[in-house]
Amino acid sequence: MPAAPAISAIEAPPRPFERSRMVRGGLKVGALIALLGLVAAFAPGLGEVRNRLAHADPTWVAAAVALQVLSCGSYVLLFRPLFKQARDRTLSWATTQRVAWSALAIGSIVPASGAAGLAYGGWALAREGVETETVARRSVAFFLIKGSVNFVAVALLGSVMALGLVGPPVSLWLTAFPAALSVAAIAAVVLLTRLGEGDADATGKLPRARRTLVAGTREAIAIVARRDPLVIAGALGYWIFDNAVLWAAFHAFGAHVDVSVILLGYLVGQLGGLLPIPGGVGGIDLGLIGMLVAFGAPAAATAAAVLVYRVILFWIPLLGGAVALGTTRGARTRTRPAAHPAYATASTPASSRREPIPSLR
Repeated sequence: MPAAPAISAIEAPPRPFERSRMVRGGLKVGALIALLGLVAAFAPGLGEVRNRLAHADPTWVAAAVALQVLSCGSYVLLFRPLFKQARDRTLSWATTQRVAWSALAIGSIVPASGAAGLAYGGWALAREGVETETVARRSVAFFLIKGSVNFVAVALLGSVMALGLVGPPVSLWLTAFPAALSVAAIAAVVLLTRLGEGDADATGKLPRARRTLVAGTREAIAIVARRDPLVIAGALGYWIFDNAVLWAAFHAFGAHVDVSVILLGYLVGQLGGLLPIPGGVGGIDLGLIGMLVAFGAPAAATAAAVLVYRVILFWIPLLGGAVALGTTRGARTRTRPAAHPAYATASTPASSRREPIPSLR
């Protein structure tokens, strides 16, 4: 049997999430956002954007901040039912809330469209006694459930906009094409459940990744089928309130953009967050501005609204998660030797240590 890792190895954060690296990452994102602000303030040709920013309605800006808090709260709601069960007990609300807020904070300063936050959350959950295999599988399920709302919305909204039932007249490339891609993505996820997990005894990175991906996808479908109120409210709330932040930001500058334009432009624009840029700064901003303007939103108001949206999107999760990060790092680990896969006895097969996947029937 391989030697069990020292408890300190479980307590120590993964290298990308060491405190010094996190501070540097936060400073980089802050500097990039400040740079965007300086460009808006002094670059030639942006006089209308500056005028919009100078006359922002503080009531609508405050509403945008409140909506972002609600979006983060919805993330916490979704996080709870998926990660509350440790090996020997149910984690408290305070614990899952602390880990979820920490994940949100990490996601604000590390690129990868939220995956980095889940990776950090996985380490924090392992310290609390959740098995690493369960964390990996549930992380796949969490990511799919959270993202599925976007894809379903684009499939539906893109289709009805392509038919001219709602929204302004827009090219089929901006409506029917994204809808078709979303339907294809949803179908691919469903078909993935039919893919076998492969050889259970294989130990390479690819076989382990395949088992985790397939098991996590099956579990995501099973969890949605159970219609847990927290899962439904969390997934829908996270998406709705985040979109509403951008909607409120437009109103702060007196621009009344069709809701369908904001909703459809939101998903495609968010793909810029996949670029390896700290906090997605620049990628998300340009993606959102480009898509919204392509849908007919006024350019100056869009630039101002997206800038405010991105500042709120950065600071609210970061400030809310700052306290959680400190308590997560400082909290005494409750991980017990048996809770870590490397501590399992040689006579305990891997299949018996795995939390059963709910039936899909």
